[in-house]
Amino acid sequence: MRFKDALDYINTAKWYGSKPGLDRISELLNKLGNPQDDLKFVHIAGTNGKGSCAAMTSSVFKAAGYKTGLYISPYLYRFNERMQINGKEIEDDALAELVERVKPIADAMEEHPTVFEIVTAIALLWFKEQRCDIVVLEVGLGGRLDATNIIGRPEAAVIMNIGLDHTDVLGDTLEKIAAEKGGIIKEGCNCVLYQQSEEVEAVIRKICEDKHANLYISDVSKIEREFDSLYGQTFSYKGEAYAIPMLGRNQLKNAAVVIELFKMLKEKGWDITQEDLEHGIYAVHWPGRFEIVKEDPFFVLDGGHNPQCAKSIVDNLENYFPKYRHVVLIGLLRDKDYESFTKIINLAADEYICVTPNSERALPAQELAEVVKRFNKPVWAYDDIKDGIDKALERADQDAMVCACGSLYMAGDIRATFGLY
Repeated sequence: MRFKDALDYINTAKWYGSKPGLDRISELLNKLGNPQDDLKFVHIAGTNGKGSCAAMTSSVFKAAGYKTGLYISPYLYRFNERMQINGKEIEDDALAELVERVKPIADAMEEHPTVFEIVTAIALLWFKEQRCDIVVLEVGLGGRLDATNIIGRPEAAVIMNIGLDHTDVLGDTLEKIAAEKGGIIKEGCNCVLYQQSEEVEAVIRKICEDKHANLYISDVSKIEREFDSLYGQTFSYKGEAYAIPMLGRNQLKNAAVVIELFKMLKEKGWDITQEDLEHGIYAVHWPGRFEIVKEDPFFVLDGGHNPQCAKSIVDNLENYFPKYRHVVLIGLLRDKDYESFTKIINLAADEYICVTPNSERALPAQELAEVVKRFNKPVWAYDDIKDGIDKALERADQDAMVCACGSLYMAGDIRATFGLY
């Protein structure tokens, strides 16, 4: 099978969509020999920050010398980004060969697996056959009924910041969503929790008690930012010094979770030194999260798409670019809370350039323009992302910068425009 044929098969439209439940992935993996049973995992759920946490966690394991698998979604530019080992994406030929093996099994099932289930199975099979020491596994949607939750007890279940997203599937309160995310906590495992609201912590604490799981919670009050610039930050957490190339206080909070995670794993017997931890956090690469993709004029990219992300973007714009006029290049998906997102982003926006992300779920640029016109600021709309970028750069004079935000589904196209593949 050729690589193109493999991608065509994976992207067959009739298998798209989310169908909660573990029956299909369980049957598929069973017929593949249950590769997940031969692997160890750090399983990461959450509304915001789980991708950054996964990237940092993978980077630390790699720094410590472990062969580390990383499973993430979505990808920015190439599908292969979704499964990596020690920072290297799966090769085209390897992916095509795995698809060729999985395809007849999936096609023979009475209820066909979804795209996400097929990709998850392929990744787990690859990680097993490549003999990974550890796999950092990012949840796709929710947790309890997500295909990644087919694994047994992980080395750690990590719950990142939880907010109101996918409420039609996960529930319309923080408590309901926390219960779904907390579904990745297995009997007797260790859980690391991003410090957050009392109602969320109460839900996770109760799950841990019921599952006899040890709970570790990060402590935001122990974070001290020491140096902050457009090129990275230094900070201390519980007296230990760290440096991170990612921008924003939200990334320091994410890093605190990772630090707690590895201190727990060290107690559990993993050979992770303080030097490994520091180096892994310093070496992390996670594009599309308040990333400067161009200077003169400054052009920042952030794939954040929900109200919590919007708040972080506004805070970062005010912190890093307080004297600039903010040209906001924005694209959103129709099934996101775009009313709340734009209301928050407007706190920092001076004008808008609306574009249509590369997704069937995209909110068309003209419709988005009608939404932001209520703020009585200059608005332009372009269906083509490249046209929107050109307009944004035209509007970004010496007193202005551009912030592109609203969806990871346009992040790859934006990075590619500036030669960042």
